[in-house]
Amino acid sequence: MIFTKTLRQTVEEHGLMAKKALGQNFLLDQNVTDKIIRLSLEKQSLKDLSNFDVLEIGPGPGGLTRAVLAQKPKSLTVIEMDERCIEIMNELKLTAPCPMEILNADALKFDIAHLKPQKLQIVSNLPYNISVPLLTGWLQNTDKIEAMTLMFQKEVADRICAPIKTKDYGRLSVLAQLVCDVQRLWTLNPECFVPAPKVQSTVLLFKPLKNRPTNDVLQKVEKLTMAAFSQRRKMIRQSLKNVKDLENLCLKAGVSLTARAEEITPQQYLLMAMG
Repeated sequence: MIFTKTLRQTVEEHGLMAKKALGQNFLLDQNVTDKIIRLSLEKQSLKDLSNFDVLEIGPGPGGLTRAVLAQKPKSLTVIEMDERCIEIMNELKLTAPCPMEILNADALKFDIAHLKPQKLQIVSNLPYNISVPLLTGWLQNTDKIEAMTLMFQKEVADRICAPIKTKDYGRLSVLAQLVCDVQRLWTLNPECFVPAPKVQSTVLLFKPLKNRPTNDVLQKVEKLTMAAFSQRRKMIRQSLKNVKDLENLCLKAGVSLTARAEEITPQQYLLMAMG
């Protein structure tokens, strides 16, 4: 797909300065955004996005949007709070090779269950300030999701991917790893963004697992891990002392009462939650 203006020209034309309040850090190098989508497709063994409907959160000036459109999706829905960026999306829609819906809305208040597509790919350079609540919401709505290609602050990505017995391992690690196969795609330096943030950013690919917990069980895991990791230095016989029948739950899951939160695997938390 050929675009008549570069990303930088588009930003200059619209006077689009990133807003800190919206967690905006723009990717203005089309080589970078194209590479993100290319790496995601390669990991999924896909030629393009022609069999998928795509949802993009916070498209900003449209770097990832262009990269997605170049891969010929069945449809593209973008959710953007910043009205300045809506104008840019409307320009892209004029030449989009597929149906494109533009929603001026708050992604935190948008329920993806309302979307019609059955094979959905979510793509986003996530606003840093809402990345975790967005992810946890999607993890509880994976029935329609085929994959998610998401960029986080590197420290958040480290928490998502963390193995047990590490300082980064926590609630987010457990929830993400119980629901999805998570793979690192690429870590970007701050210089890739405008303005340059003070941290590195990492792109992760999430592929929902076939045998993943139901939402009811996942909510029980959330409560269990919230209690355990809020006192992560304590043994679980203390941090989970208010959990009913804790001794038997631990026995079934093969967990010692003297274990600490970071020593328990995602599967063991799942077994404890299932009772």
